[in-house]
Amino acid sequence: MNEWLELLIGMFVLIIGIPIGNLLRKYTEDELKIGKKWFKLLTYLGIVGGFVGLIINNDTIMFTFFFIAIVTSRSLILKK
Repeated sequence: MNEWLELLIGMFVLIIGIPIGNLLRKYTEDELKIGKKWFKLLTYLGIVGGFVGLIINNDTIMFTFFFIAIVTSRSLILKK
């Protein structure tokens, strides 16, 4: 039961990463233009680190890196 609660909390935090990434995109447009390659690098590192956490069965590492990947990837999406 405790493991399910930890997974639910982790999923909730990942879902909250979506609006946080949108806010980051909204308030840091100039920085995103300059540092777009660094945000892409952070996204790739977040995805790779998340899968490493999944492989080594460490939920903390997995959710942390996937959170980073979600926030940075959402901030890279262009506004219409």
